[in-house]
Amino acid sequence: MKVALIGATGVVGGMILRVLEERNLPVDTLLAYASRERAEGLSFRGAGLPVHAATRERLLADRPDVAFFASSDDASAELAGALVDAGTIVIDNSATFRMAEDVPLVVPEVNPHAMHADHRIFPVANCTAIVLTVALAPIEHAWGLRSVRVATYQAVSGAGRAGLDALVREERGEAPDGTFAAPIYRNVVPQVGGYDGDGDTGEEKKVVAETRKMLGRPDLHMAATTVRVPVMRAHSEAVFFETELPASVDAMHEALRSAPGIVLHEHGIVTPRDVEDTDLVHVARVRAEVGDRTDTHFQMWVVGDQLRKGAATNAVQILELLIARGRFDATQPDATQPDVTLTLRQAQGKGERS
Repeated sequence: MKVALIGATGVVGGMILRVLEERNLPVDTLLAYASRERAEGLSFRGAGLPVHAATRERLLADRPDVAFFASSDDASAELAGALVDAGTIVIDNSATFRMAEDVPLVVPEVNPHAMHADHRIFPVANCTAIVLTVALAPIEHAWGLRSVRVATYQAVSGAGRAGLDALVREERGEAPDGTFAAPIYRNVVPQVGGYDGDGDTGEEKKVVAETRKMLGRPDLHMAATTVRVPVMRAHSEAVFFETELPASVDAMHEALRSAPGIVLHEHGIVTPRDVEDTDLVHVARVRAEVGDRTDTHFQMWVVGDQLRKGAATNAVQILELLIARGRFDATQPDATQPDVTLTLRQAQGKGERS
C-alpha cells in the first residue's frame, strides 16, 4: 500500500508517522509532503524519508492509495478533491469536509457503521469532540441523552506547533506573541477560535455540531464553553448530561468499563499529565447531581491526549478499519461516486481550523 502524508513536518503529521510505525500498518511506500521540499527529510522505520513539496501535479503523479492530510484547511480544499477523483482515499485532519453532507465523521469506537463502501474521504473530527464523543457514546447507547453541557480545558498543542512554542517562550519569560487571545502562562483563556455573532467561538460551534453528527443525534441539546489552559498535550472536559431513561452511577460505570477505547477511574482522579502519549480516553468522577433527578442528571470528568486520540491515532484507526473491510484489496472495485466528488467540491473553502 502506498501512503502519502501531507503536512509531514507539522506536529500532527509527525505523530501520524509515529503511530503508523507503532501500529505496524502494511505500508509498502510512504511519501512525505510539506509546503516546500526539505533537504533534511524525516525518518520512518529507521530509514530516511525525503520531504517533497505538496503540489497537485506531484501528488497525482505519485498516485497514492491513501493520503493523510495533516496541514491547513486550504491545502485540503485545494488538493483532496483531485486525489479523490484519481481514486485515492483521503483521511483529512482539517475541518474542511467534516460537516459536508454524505461525508462520514468516523470515530472507530463510536460509529464504524457510518463508513460505507462508496465513501472515499474521511475527515478526522475536532479533537475535543472526539474525546467527548468516545465517553458519551456508551451512555447514549444504553440510556439515551437528553442534553449535554461541557466545559473544556484544552492543551496548547491544539494550536499546533505555534501553541506549544508559545507556552515554552512564555515560561522562559518572553512576552506573549499573540498566538492566544491572552497570555497563556499561569493563566486560562476562555476563548478558542474566533467569535460568531451570537458570542460562541468557532471551537464551541464545532464541538457541538460534530458531537451531534458522530452520535447521530442532530436534535441533541448541547452547549459548550471551550477554554485554553497551560497544559502541553492532553485535553480535559467537565461534562454535565441528562439521560432520557433513568440510570445509576453503578450501571454507568459498568457501561463505561466495557466500552471500547475507555479507561474508567471509579475512584480518585486522572489528570492531563497522566494520559499524555496514550491512545485511550479516560473517564473519572462519574456522579449523580444532587437534587430531585439523581437518576437522570449526571457529571463526569474526561481526559484524552489531543495529538494522539484527538488527531493522529484516530486517523490511523480509520485506515485500520478501511483495511479490515478490504478497501485496499487488489480485487476491490473502484468505488468512486460522482455525488461524493460533488459534495467535496461544494465543501471546499468552508472549513475552519481545528
